[in-house]
Amino acid sequence: MKRMSVAALILCACFAPVARGQQPACRFSPLWAEFHKHNMMRWNRCENVLSVHNVSNLALKWSYTTGGEIANLISPTVAGGVVYITSNDDMLYALDAHTGTKLWSDNIGFSVSSSAIAHGLVYVGAGDYNVYALKESTGAKQWSYLTGNSVYSSPAVRNGVIYVGSDDFNVYALKASTGAELWKVRTNGLVFSSPAVANGVVYVGSFDGNLYALDAKTGAYRWSYDTGNYVDSSPAVANGVVYFGSDDFNVYALKAKTGAMLWSYNAGDYVDSSPAVMNGVVYVGCHNGNVYALDAGTGAKLWSYLTGDAVLSSPAVANGVVYVGSWDNNVYALNARTGAKLWSYTTGSHIGSSPTVADGVVYVGSYDNKVYAFGLK
Repeated sequence: MKRMSVAALILCACFAPVARGQQPACRFSPLWAEFHKHNMMRWNRCENVLSVHNVSNLALKWSYTTGGEIANLISPTVAGGVVYITSNDDMLYALDAHTGTKLWSDNIGFSVSSSAIAHGLVYVGAGDYNVYALKESTGAKQWSYLTGNSVYSSPAVRNGVIYVGSDDFNVYALKASTGAELWKVRTNGLVFSSPAVANGVVYVGSFDGNLYALDAKTGAYRWSYDTGNYVDSSPAVANGVVYFGSDDFNVYALKAKTGAMLWSYNAGDYVDSSPAVMNGVVYVGCHNGNVYALDAGTGAKLWSYLTGDAVLSSPAVANGVVYVGSWDNNVYALNARTGAKLWSYTTGSHIGSSPTVADGVVYVGSYDNKVYAFGLK
């Protein structure tokens, strides 16, 4: 019999169930108010409804049909009982999280940016080159900022500042209340990647092959790391390490302070999916159809799950379950410890959208124009 690795033992300990009635009060936000979630790791630490024990009982709660595809970079955000999502029909939608009823919609121009919700406003990028701020309750536009090209990057909000990339090669810092430009920094390629902000530093990828670390207050250059190919992937930051993927087929772990490489893992194909990090494990999708679980400290593969097509969707993790979409039209729930499939649902087309999990409900978009919500039967 093979001995269990240290990583496997840690996984077992991290995913040990909490005794019924002993669930600790969560001191983190249960909402999913921007692409990365507020913790920059795509991990909902507060989810205590869905688990490995009941996720197989997920069923369609509601779906809402928009007028266009919900494409690769578009993911739902959830705050205040409302789901916010853009569509290729040029609209931003606010839907009741419990029923799927449309509360409001507003035309913002072609968009594949995910929104961020903070300060009573919804922030989103658009194909008409603008970053918009809309009133959370009504959708009324409060301000707009014109960049030099389409904004596919999803905004991150920290300390009253919006951080976002643009196809004009720039990364921007805008005042959240007014949209006034605080700084901008030029890269040498398109910026699809959505910034991650941690400990006063903005981390973001570019099509010039680099991951950049910029001072959050001034935009001053801290460091960059050149992968040699496009960095579509949005970085995750955990425990002083930055994790991201590249079209050079690798997943990287870099020291957040210096950019020094700790490890890389060759996934065998493009890695446009953005990593999720939970309890010492990195979860990420790949164009070869696999979802990988990697040891966060060493990059060693713990498991992989092969879907039927490319995984451009970025995993979400919550309470021992990994949720991810695939180009094979399915959204999956996998056991975070073993990679075993616990549940799946087939939509009407490809899924490039990344799931979000909040209050016992899984939300995801599909190229079939629909937003889906799944809850327990």
